[in-house]
Amino acid sequence: MPEIIEACRLCPRQCGAYRDERENRGGWCGMPAAPVLARAALHFWEEPCISGTKGSGTVFFSGCILGCCFCQNDSISHGRKGKAVTAGRLADIFRELEAAGAHNINLVNPTHYVEAILEAVRIYRPGIPLVYNSGGYERVETLRRLEGIIDVYLPDLKYVDPARARLYAGAADYFPVAAAALREMYRQTGVPQYKIEGETRLMQRGLLVRHLVMPQGTEDAIQALRFVAENLLGVPVSLMAQYTPCGRAAEYKEINRRITRREYDKVLAALEELGLDGYVQQRASSDQAFIPAFDGTGV
Repeated sequence: MPEIIEACRLCPRQCGAYRDERENRGGWCGMPAAPVLARAALHFWEEPCISGTKGSGTVFFSGCILGCCFCQNDSISHGRKGKAVTAGRLADIFRELEAAGAHNINLVNPTHYVEAILEAVRIYRPGIPLVYNSGGYERVETLRRLEGIIDVYLPDLKYVDPARARLYAGAADYFPVAAAALREMYRQTGVPQYKIEGETRLMQRGLLVRHLVMPQGTEDAIQALRFVAENLLGVPVSLMAQYTPCGRAAEYKEINRRITRREYDKVLAALEELGLDGYVQQRASSDQAFIPAFDGTGV
């Protein structure tokens, strides 16, 4: 990994920040060039095709390029809690997770550490799929550097309405940027390809799009589903009901609650009407008990 990034333009913010191993001068994410990790362990709460029966080898990176006020990982995304490691140590973590039986290496919120990830993969390329698990707000130019390296893309499609994206994430351009990014992910990996282990289908390659249904967000959710149906043929959707107010959600009265049955049913009906396949969560998944402990495990 280069020790210094003179003008970082990895993400759509293109803020041109100076980043070295220890500091970030003026950049949106506020993170250094050396990767900062909050947890690296087997994780069993992803979609069945990702977690399988043995778990996903999940690496939680600290910092974020989005400012989502309700983030359930707020302590690491905005609080920036974690430990800095070298690209060599990151490669070792890949080895350790693979040796522990992980079905894949799951890179959570990796965008601002792409340089370090590329260096780690040059040191050690796992024999299991590499999953790029992000908020969907990505530069196409950065994604193109990952072609042939990332096997599975697991992005969110958070917002369509620019007013909601600006208010809740500080990114009014979220949808056009994410739409272009998802098209690029689709071009690289296409529809999912699976390996069968017992009764479990494990994704080996492809794109799976997530959408978190939010309070008063049913129309946005339906528009997001429509985009997938019309532009990403054969791509499954993971429709999530797990929204629970975290971070600064209490500052926004309209989202300081869980979603209602009526809201979720409306989006489920649209999913069926559009003929999309994939996964749906039960509303009982809206519980902070499902948030991992960001205590440095495995780092």
